[in-house]
Amino acid sequence: MARQHTLNLTGSVRATDEPGSIFFVGTATTIIKNNGFTILTDPNFVHAGNHVHLGYGLTTERQTNPAIDIDRLPQIDFCILSHMHGDHWDDVATEKLRKNLPVVTTREAAGVLKDKGFTSLHPLDTWDQITVNKGGEWIRVTSLPGKHGPPILDIALPEVMGSMLEWGKGTAISSPRIYLSGDTLVFDDLKEIPKRYHDIDLALFHLGGTRILGILVTMDAEQGIEAIRIVKPAHSVPIHYNDYDVFKSPLEDFRKAVKEAGLESRVTYLKHGDTFTFDRLPRREVPLSP
Repeated sequence: MARQHTLNLTGSVRATDEPGSIFFVGTATTIIKNNGFTILTDPNFVHAGNHVHLGYGLTTERQTNPAIDIDRLPQIDFCILSHMHGDHWDDVATEKLRKNLPVVTTREAAGVLKDKGFTSLHPLDTWDQITVNKGGEWIRVTSLPGKHGPPILDIALPEVMGSMLEWGKGTAISSPRIYLSGDTLVFDDLKEIPKRYHDIDLALFHLGGTRILGILVTMDAEQGIEAIRIVKPAHSVPIHYNDYDVFKSPLEDFRKAVKEAGLESRVTYLKHGDTFTFDRLPRREVPLSP
């Protein structure tokens, strides 16, 4: 049975006329701002030429620089970590993020972060939810199915979660509803997502066609198109596509596949340092108890 969790943050929500937004730092690292919350995803701040660990003695070299360094981050309310790999949580994050930063993640990743000294860990199993409250506003994060690799590699790879983000105040949920895929391949459990969430405004898909020992462990262009068709978001943004030498499916492959699928009007491409603002999406209000 899915569990419900609550996290209460101190502080008030400052009113602003600015639209919500996603700032693309690089890899799967983004800064999401909406309704007074600022969320960091999958913090990866090493620079080009540095190596990160993938486990079992495997490393990969970064090919790009993050759009900003970690010292320039705004005040972060909490972090969402899809899984524990060095290209999603690196040594820079361990050293420089505050140890009491709330982190919503998998059970496995929470255990690793506890050993690193982090103290506000909120592990979720698939379909578990956590509602984060601040100044009368709330954001709900639901852990969604994810599978990092095929059965032949599954035992050697960390557990991974996708996430659904929903904001609201009181009993009203406000747009947008955002899906973060995490480092998943296309598999049958993804089909449950649109059954539970009929109106997904925006999806961030982790692509790159990552291959470890020649085996695909993140979506390539073909799987990215299939994931869009399964999840059915109104709009999609690809991330996690060019940052490491294990990424074998470049963004250009996905652009070509999007064009061939007739989905160009439903996809936006971001470079490192670009911002996607939510005023590009239709606004909606749906009564829903948090």
